[in-house]
Amino acid sequence: MLAFVARRLLFAPLSLFLVSFATFVILRVTGDPVDIYLDINRTPEQVEMLRHRLHLDQSLPVQFAIFLGDVVRGDFGTSLQFAGPALPVVLERLGKTVQLLCVALSLAVVVGILAGIASAVWKDRAADFVLSSLAVAGQSIPSFWLGILLIELFALRLGWLPTSGTGSWRHLILPAVTLSMFLLPNFVLLTRTSVLEFISEQFVVTAKSKGLSQRQVLCKHVLPNAINPVVSFLGLQIGRLMGGSIITESIFAWPGVGRLVIGSIFQRDVPVVAAAVFIVSLAIIVSNLLVDIANSLIDPRIRLE
Repeated sequence: MLAFVARRLLFAPLSLFLVSFATFVILRVTGDPVDIYLDINRTPEQVEMLRHRLHLDQSLPVQFAIFLGDVVRGDFGTSLQFAGPALPVVLERLGKTVQLLCVALSLAVVVGILAGIASAVWKDRAADFVLSSLAVAGQSIPSFWLGILLIELFALRLGWLPTSGTGSWRHLILPAVTLSMFLLPNFVLLTRTSVLEFISEQFVVTAKSKGLSQRQVLCKHVLPNAINPVVSFLGLQIGRLMGGSIITESIFAWPGVGRLVIGSIFQRDVPVVAAAVFIVSLAIIVSNLLVDIANSLIDPRIRLE
């Protein structure tokens, strides 16, 4: 396992390099940085000074080398909105995003797996039909529409929860439920399929013939094998969940990285956008590595080589 982790860590800089290259290209394609920093009342002298300070008077390869060196040092430039370094601005908002992601992911995993197990155990019964139908319907609901519906019902009509913002744990409920619906239906259907696949295997039939209860068969024989596809699926969906947080944070005015990115795009605050993209990419790489390690610990048959 140590060799696998070391190899993944060695390849991580390559992934971050490609992200930095894509960010650099997008920044150059979307417009002249001078137009972002200076208004229409600029003078030719100001333009020349800014081009020299931003190294825009150099060739593109030299500009990229300088940009890459700044990224390695954690210098993404000065935020136009906050008049300070961009990276601390992103890191300040990162805690709220991690909090939202952890709650939403926990909700999706726990509820999704339990519902999937129940659907598989009661196959072709009313519970299976209801749970499977809700899962399929949940996959078709856009998160922005679901968020608006939840605000309308639980915040405006019933008055149980706040509409937006942050503060107490009550502010976290609606955003977490909305974001969890990105993955929860998939966990239900995937767990159901995986459990049904193993529940008819010969070793499970043998366990039943020995007089083990259904709970013992599920916990000791079926779930340890059926959970592997679910964990692998989780690793593939971390990036999707982070992408969904941008919409969710915007709907509920949650002060996280996603909302910061949206606001920075509208304000054309390029340094903040570049810093946020880099941090999110790094988080995805680390989370996928942790999921692979967890998968090998759950199933000893998996060898990370």
